[in-house]
Amino acid sequence: MKTFFDIENRLQRLSDMGDALLKLNTTVNWEDFRDALENILKTIDNRAGGRQSFDKVLMFKILILQSLYNISDDNLEFQINDRLTFQRFLKLDIGDKVPDAKTIWLFKERLAKSGREKELFDMYAIHLENIGLVTKSGSIIDATVFERPKQKASEKPKSENTHAERQIDRDANFTRKYNKNFHGYKNHVNADASTKLITNFSVTPASRHDGKEAPNILDSSDTCVYADAAYRGKHIEAAIISKSTQMQLNIIRKHDGFFEPTEYYKIENSRISKIRERIEHIFGHMAKAMGGKTLRCVGLTRSRMAITFKNLAYNMYRTGYLLSR
Repeated sequence: MKTFFDIENRLQRLSDMGDALLKLNTTVNWEDFRDALENILKTIDNRAGGRQSFDKVLMFKILILQSLYNISDDNLEFQINDRLTFQRFLKLDIGDKVPDAKTIWLFKERLAKSGREKELFDMYAIHLENIGLVTKSGSIIDATVFERPKQKASEKPKSENTHAERQIDRDANFTRKYNKNFHGYKNHVNADASTKLITNFSVTPASRHDGKEAPNILDSSDTCVYADAAYRGKHIEAAIISKSTQMQLNIIRKHDGFFEPTEYYKIENSRISKIRERIEHIFGHMAKAMGGKTLRCVGLTRSRMAITFKNLAYNMYRTGYLLSR
């Protein structure tokens, strides 16, 4: 018969092998998010009765867990019940009740419909700046596509094929990169050049031009910006410079049929690329270590919610690594 000590021994063994979630619990003060969650999710209806809701910080941690591993609501419910590391991360005992998939979905829906989920990201970004992990020594801007399954609108009337119609994402659209078509949304990211932490971001349909969205993720504190050739152009550069009077632009210049880089610009391109490419490490980590960049939700509102938590979960994971160094 298994005892409490057997479970403790197993957990200790998992810790010795390197449990990333254990490190996350030691570097993030989850209670800091409680007031913000209460404020965002407060309801007018305070009538007594009904089933008691799960703790909001617990549900918030579940969404971080989902973003770290990119698993569905149903699979997440199973994994929490099955995995000791997930239970320890959520501070749940074997006999504790676990939120089911529907409860997780409803919590996400409430948060997404509030339109205020980015406040949680901004809170943590301010915390990172306060403890000195965001250096503001330079900012890298770029965008990556979060894909949605390619679907065609049903030819049947909505009343005859309601379920199929609900699965069609009418907010998502197409972009073309590397001679391939991608369907979904763009995550426009501003990252600290030194620590590779995301300081700001915005979410748009995939067709939105990277350069045109750049002013929306920059502010007056961004005085040195690194970017690829997609951010070059008279109007784009003027909009970026308008964000700060001391703005220094470092944008790669490529041969495009009209301009052939001189030896000076080739050296400059090499210098800029060595810094700019660090943002690709962020996107690579999301694609490889965080279960990929495929969206399971439909619509801009839900996709913005999913991408917000992906960025927040990445920052939390990255913080643990930086502090351990």
